[in-house]
Amino acid sequence: MDYLFVVALGLFAGTISGIVGFGSSIMLMPALVYAFGPQQAVPIMAIAAIMANLSRVLVWWRDVDWRACGAYAVTGAPAAVLGAKTLLVLPPRIAEVALGAFFILMIPARRWLSAHRLQLRLRHLALVGAVVGFLTGIVVSTGPITVPIFLAYGLVKGAFLATEAAGSMAVSIAKAAGFRTFGALPLELVGQGLIVGSSLMLGSLIAKPFVIRLDAARFRLLMDAVMLASGAAMLWLALA
Repeated sequence: MDYLFVVALGLFAGTISGIVGFGSSIMLMPALVYAFGPQQAVPIMAIAAIMANLSRVLVWWRDVDWRACGAYAVTGAPAAVLGAKTLLVLPPRIAEVALGAFFILMIPARRWLSAHRLQLRLRHLALVGAVVGFLTGIVVSTGPITVPIFLAYGLVKGAFLATEAAGSMAVSIAKAAGFRTFGALPLELVGQGLIVGSSLMLGSLIAKPFVIRLDAARFRLLMDAVMLASGAAMLWLALA
């Protein structure tokens, strides 16, 4: 039943993230933590995130801005390995509290970044990649940060979805490799990640027809609600 619930939620989360470019990890993490525990959930999500991002890259392949992707990934990937190593030395309860607090704090952070509409260049993407890559290694999802960053670079719609996914996929691959190197990603967790990732990939394919018709303002409010609910769920699991 746990697998059925996680896969069903993964299909929904994959569809949502395929439309807005993020959200699958935020929606899935409470369920993964409940089913597998916080330190197992993060490596599982790292495998699933690779598959989810790969599906978005394939759907919007012709729109990828490879220069922007490279600038972000060249610093983000090694930083993610360092973040993954940091996560493994944190006690499980601290990991749960960090995840929950991060999701909730990203609501005002996303609004601040969107409101200031900063115009970024390739060098800015490289600087941001180092910080966000490290955070991704620890807290599993930094989509609420990367969305306004890639938008501030000037990418929209398919180009945004594809480029953000390509950069995030590079970071996720490095993160998964780090977990594997540190002994935190046995084959059992790889298999579980592939199962979850398959549902995310299917959701991404379903999402494409909805991208053009998306009401962005209302959906951002919905995603704020998702982040708040997921963060509260994570804190409840940690403190209950």
